[in-house]
Amino acid sequence: MYQFKLQDALNACGGKFVGDQALLETNLSTIIIDSRKVEKDCLFVPIKGERVDGHDFIPEVMEKGALCALSTHDLGTVSYPYIQVASTDLALLAMAKAYRDSFPDLKVVGITGSVGKTSSKEMIACVLAQKYQVHKTLGNLNSTWGLPLSIFTLKKGDQVSVLEMGVNHHGEMLEMTKSASPDIAVITNIGVAHLEFFKTQAGILKEKATMLEGLKEGGSIILNGDDPLLKKVLPYKGIAPKLFGLDKTLDISATEVESLGLRGSRFLLTLPEGEPFTCTVPVPGKHMILNALAAASVGDALGLSAKEIAAGIAAYEPLPGRNHIIDTKQIIIVDDCYNANPVSTKAALQVLSLGIGRKVAILGDMGELGADECSLHEDVGKFAADIGINVIIGIGTLCRFLVDGVDKEQDHVKAMWFETKEDFLKEIHQIIEVGDNVLVKASNGMNFPVIVDKLKELF
Repeated sequence: MYQFKLQDALNACGGKFVGDQALLETNLSTIIIDSRKVEKDCLFVPIKGERVDGHDFIPEVMEKGALCALSTHDLGTVSYPYIQVASTDLALLAMAKAYRDSFPDLKVVGITGSVGKTSSKEMIACVLAQKYQVHKTLGNLNSTWGLPLSIFTLKKGDQVSVLEMGVNHHGEMLEMTKSASPDIAVITNIGVAHLEFFKTQAGILKEKATMLEGLKEGGSIILNGDDPLLKKVLPYKGIAPKLFGLDKTLDISATEVESLGLRGSRFLLTLPEGEPFTCTVPVPGKHMILNALAAASVGDALGLSAKEIAAGIAAYEPLPGRNHIIDTKQIIIVDDCYNANPVSTKAALQVLSLGIGRKVAILGDMGELGADECSLHEDVGKFAADIGINVIIGIGTLCRFLVDGVDKEQDHVKAMWFETKEDFLKEIHQIIEVGDNVLVKASNGMNFPVIVDKLKELF
């Protein structure tokens, strides 16, 4: 960490320090929640999960060389220093806020949405890197504890931080936006992810729009204008949202879109000022064009030129598991198996439909969909058949409904269901053929990367 003392952490979390006062002047090396990542002069924050309570690891962490630990308990007479707080979760967010504020010239871009947060974050960071030294969320660390851990990796010289914020319970966004204090707020879309907790899309919008409460004065609000809910968002704190999308009447738009198959898209980008210019997204799919528009909107807000924006979009490379195109020379794999919900799965299927040759979708269960989970799976199966997917493979208990949703009367469609991925892997060599375009997608808990690895091994 950059010049953040134990005293700064104590001031931020408002706790009670027990130990040698001289230690408070020590610069922290890092702040951790994982007892396996101890390093000299680190601060350990124990998080209580459903199965494991981090407090149980405090003695071990201190023995390994941590400088100090947080605790919600009075630890009594111990040989090491600690800070007693009411909540370690809130203390973590408060310390992240203090550390973020220690970079007064830093611009923060906050991103949320039902789907596409990580790919949008990567695209925005890629564009901004054409002009600035960019810090960004590590992987998918976008939760109430993941966001602080990402903030703690800020270092001297960073000019812009692109922070992803994911929520699945009421109240989480407010705590995160307080920590991040974004200068620019980006909302990618309002889908049906986490309906189990938010019940309706209006509930999802209300929670995600809470990000605006942490927006700095004079900041920017950037929203997907193609989303029917987002385009109705009113000005906030006197800031009118800038809308992006494929509708040419929006502030930032893409027109004259040309598909390059699974190699991406080319389009004409229009910003609020200046002449339209050509951009190429090296990854296929309408949603990737929208990600590029979000990145262009942020780039424009932070003073990038048209040339810099176009170069940044063209330089984008997807992360493994997120719309990652793998050309094995015998088949093309669309590795999008990091996670799944109905909106992102339909978007991935639309990408697959661009392939030249037979199109095969290997789909697994989608979690956290609430009471409508069966019908939502069924709808995805129908959608896949309707857009021309040739082979639809459902794996998992819920995917039986997905396969049931396929219209078997359509001549081009072959649908099959497997209870487990192990059952499918036994027959994979009889199903997948040379020349196929293969999408692999499921919720993270299904562990579908093993299917991607098997496809690469066979072809």
